[in-house]
Amino acid sequence: MNLLIKSATITDPNSPFNNQTVDILIEQGIIVKIAAQIKSDFEVFDASGKSVSPGFFDLNCNIGELGLETKEDLQTGANAAAAGGFTGLALMPNTQPPVHSKSEVEFILNKAKNKLVDIYPLGTISYKGEGKDLSEMYDMYKSGAKAFTDGKYPVQDAGLMERALLYAQGFDGLVFSYPEDKAIAGKAKVHEGVISTILGMKGIPSLAEELMIARDLYLAEYTGSKIHFTTISTAESVELVRKAKQKGLKVTCDVAAHHLILTDEALLGFDSLYKVKPPLRTQPDADALIEGLKDGTIDAIVTQHTPHEVEFKDVEFEVAEYGMIGLQTTFSLAVKTGLPIELLIEKLAINPRLVLNVEVPAITENSKANLVVFDTQQEWIYTKQNNQSKSYNSPFIGQPLKGKVLLTYNNNQLFKA
Repeated sequence: MNLLIKSATITDPNSPFNNQTVDILIEQGIIVKIAAQIKSDFEVFDASGKSVSPGFFDLNCNIGELGLETKEDLQTGANAAAAGGFTGLALMPNTQPPVHSKSEVEFILNKAKNKLVDIYPLGTISYKGEGKDLSEMYDMYKSGAKAFTDGKYPVQDAGLMERALLYAQGFDGLVFSYPEDKAIAGKAKVHEGVISTILGMKGIPSLAEELMIARDLYLAEYTGSKIHFTTISTAESVELVRKAKQKGLKVTCDVAAHHLILTDEALLGFDSLYKVKPPLRTQPDADALIEGLKDGTIDAIVTQHTPHEVEFKDVEFEVAEYGMIGLQTTFSLAVKTGLPIELLIEKLAINPRLVLNVEVPAITENSKANLVVFDTQQEWIYTKQNNQSKSYNSPFIGQPLKGKVLLTYNNNQLFKA
């Protein structure tokens, strides 16, 4: 797919043209020329007043395939990703069956070939994701699994987590921790605090997350292993990771975009579309998460894209499933934080790849074109018509958003909004 992008401002710290407004000529998937003015017979995309950066990369995405294709399949997930500016997805292993052996890893990689979006399956830590015995981690790694996590199921057994960290260390694998102590969280559905009291609902204390982070940091320090915490959500969690980094531990972490701009006050209407895990926290927590992004404590912003059929969300709050779709709205939510665009590109496009040890694309001549064109000022409305996912479980459908992805290009394929 040949393309000439005109008058785009490059936002890419790894590009010699960073912060310059230039034309970008792409031929058969390769950036062949970057200059102030380029003439060509190729299709032209006018990016005047717009920015271009490396394509975004999501470290926490749920796609139904295998087995749960009615929620989302690889193609619809890739479509939603491209519409949101994502050219790479790390897939959580919570499928049916779970991704717990090389067979599932190889199936996903084979099915994901020749798409605009690069797909990276994550394997389970435990066999069948049951939290009891180690999975075939090395076999999955050799087949292409980029990291290991039980996804939405926190590893409750400290001994199992210790063995996983030690085992992964042998082949430089990475373990993801979803931090929640289920004994503390219990069956509660919302954050414990003023709002849960008003709602008359039992709450999940922040302690449930923080205890697990403290435990896994001790285990990572003891084993000398690297660890990644996904979707941290409390102020104290940020502080725990900050201190661990200062000590020199090999720790990284990410935050879901919706935790940056939503608080538990959104639950006052009992709208199940706001039911997520970890639960929406308080404004001081959201402020601490944004501060963690600023000072480098939090490495990445993720979508935590979690599609569900209508019958799992359009029900009473207590019985509704957790999660919202987020591939198409994450960039807009990130813009809403007010953080500088250079920092957002670091958290959305560059650091996620560094965490997963994936090659970071750069907007330079003679390199593969893997990029997104966006406008941080453009307003748009997310609708069921422009939603590319199979599912519609987003509280942002029908709402005006600011910050729009206009074009996504990767693997010699093009998506235009």
